[in-house]
Amino acid sequence: MSAALVTGASTGIGEQFARVLAERGHDLVLVARDRRRLDALAGELTEQRHVRCDVLTADLTEAAQLAPVETRAADVDLLVNNAGFGTAGRFVDLDVDGEEREVRLNVLALVRLTHAAARAMVARGTGAILNVASIAALQPAPNNATYAATKAFVLSFTEAVHEEVRGTGVAVSCLLPGFTRSEFQQRAGIDESQIPGFLWQSAEHVARAGLDGLAKNRAVIVPGALNKSAAVATRLAPHSITRRAAGIVMRRSTER
Repeated sequence: MSAALVTGASTGIGEQFARVLAERGHDLVLVARDRRRLDALAGELTEQRHVRCDVLTADLTEAAQLAPVETRAADVDLLVNNAGFGTAGRFVDLDVDGEEREVRLNVLALVRLTHAAARAMVARGTGAILNVASIAALQPAPNNATYAATKAFVLSFTEAVHEEVRGTGVAVSCLLPGFTRSEFQQRAGIDESQIPGFLWQSAEHVARAGLDGLAKNRAVIVPGALNKSAAVATRLAPHSITRRAAGIVMRRSTER
């Protein structure tokens, strides 16, 4: 039975990754900061799906806590780099220490875990890595500046690694979700009521789309027809227009 490591597994898309992977017969290593939630999820999946679930409590922005997760990442067959968070508001008004933590989690932790897993997988000639970015990776996002920039890095980085490991037996994919029902928006300070209902997807749908795309070794996975259309439009439209439009949407959703 193969083993999968999921970061940010305590809630939202990460929790759904864990549920779908358990459904598909994978043993799990669940990583997040919330031990209570992880233990509850691990117990449920062990009982219902008869898989092994190990729990690693870690703040991946801290090097000492990231290190043991890197060690485990080298031993699994599938890695899902899902952990991340966003901040909303004008960059000059935000706490710079919080912005640095965002970069450490969304970028640096993902790079180190990808390196640990990919090196071991290439040596074995098999494995799969799914890095979770966002549709926000496709353009600058005023009032969401650091988050969008970190996800742009994840997209570019993952596409490059995808090409580097071509032919080695290792799959590397980047998932670009749009608005997804989870706790992400509340934690980022985004008013969900300002976002039209038809734009939302469920975390389960996003997780399944990501894992299905990874199984086909797609470099970039955009779940949902609307998100696919938006991704194409964003790439084709003048950058100045998409940047300003994103700024208007984010400004409305973060105003109090």
